[in-house]
Amino acid sequence: MNDFTQLKSQLKILKLSGALENLDMRVLEAKQNQLAYSEFLSMLLSDEIELRQMRKVARLIQKAGLGSEKTLENFDFSFNPSIPAPKIRELATCRFIDRGEGIFFIGPTGTGKTHLAKALCHSACRKHYCVAFYSFHQFFNKLEQAAIAGREFKLIQYLSNVDLLAIDDFGFKKLTQQAAEFLYAIVDARFGHKSIILTSNRAINDWLNIFPDPVIANTILDRVAHHSFQFIIKGQSYRKNFKPKFENA
Repeated sequence: MNDFTQLKSQLKILKLSGALENLDMRVLEAKQNQLAYSEFLSMLLSDEIELRQMRKVARLIQKAGLGSEKTLENFDFSFNPSIPAPKIRELATCRFIDRGEGIFFIGPTGTGKTHLAKALCHSACRKHYCVAFYSFHQFFNKLEQAAIAGREFKLIQYLSNVDLLAIDDFGFKKLTQQAAEFLYAIVDARFGHKSIILTSNRAINDWLNIFPDPVIANTILDRVAHHSFQFIIKGQSYRKNFKPKFENA
């Protein structure tokens, strides 16, 4: 077994697939540029680190429930001037997560709220934050199913501690007393040090109507609104541009 074959075998045993995939290219590059052994090793290790980081981001995105299609790179800011692109890009640095701040996207259906929320969640995953993204229905259905199985406290603990929690289409329908209490437990635990993103078709004042108890409603809304950025998005639905057109017969 020659040195090159042995090196490949060793990288495989150590499960350094990033270094292994680029070994041929790096060996050729080292020969052509007469690189020092330390430079060659540094390149191999950089390849391994890069691959591991890419895999970690992919796992975080999958666990967050985001999909891969809605990112800031493919968001069309020119479609809606009411969306402040510089501010959104600033939020994509994710410093708001370090400060435990929240974000609300409020506006009609189809104006980009969900895309923006998912894009910021994608940015957070790329910076290795743990993210959980749910639709309003998914969020409370998951809590309900956990309660039936006796696992609600474990789920509430997870939702209380994840770096960024996002709930899409908040206020979609009225909550039961149990659902409101679960939400209170999560919001209260996150208050002041964990970030939350909410999107909604309804104005914040209308959210009070989905709660069965005005006391718990005011407490929850006071906490989620504290140190939060609010974006009121106006305009027509982006999806209207892609509706099929029918010619008159």
